[in-house]
Amino acid sequence: MGTDKKKILIVDDNADSRELVMKILRNKNYQLSTAIDGEDALDKINEDKPDLILMDISMPKIDGYELTRRLKKQEALRDIKVIALTAHAMRGDKEKALASGCLGYITKPINVRIFGEQIEFFLTTSD
Repeated sequence: MGTDKKKILIVDDNADSRELVMKILRNKNYQLSTAIDGEDALDKINEDKPDLILMDISMPKIDGYELTRRLKKQEALRDIKVIALTAHAMRGDKEKALASGCLGYITKPINVRIFGEQIEFFLTTSD
């Protein structure tokens, strides 16, 4: 078994949200990168092929639902695990995220005590 670090891409247009996630995951032995919107994310996904994407839903240019749908249509990218990380917590939002291709759904504000375990769970879960 190799010692390869799992790659996680944090896609969020809010700098404070990105920083909080980075701070929580920084000590977990992951290779972390960030994207500020859907277009930035597409470039980084094609370049880095992350193992997991933490996807904000409300973003300028390309929202998280649309970006996830695009990824799932591309054979080279469809196996990347996408987790919705969103303040959208209304009835039906989780179902909409899962329907777009997200493997899981975490609401903001995130629970800092369990967030690391949630991410580890999704990384070790098969679709």
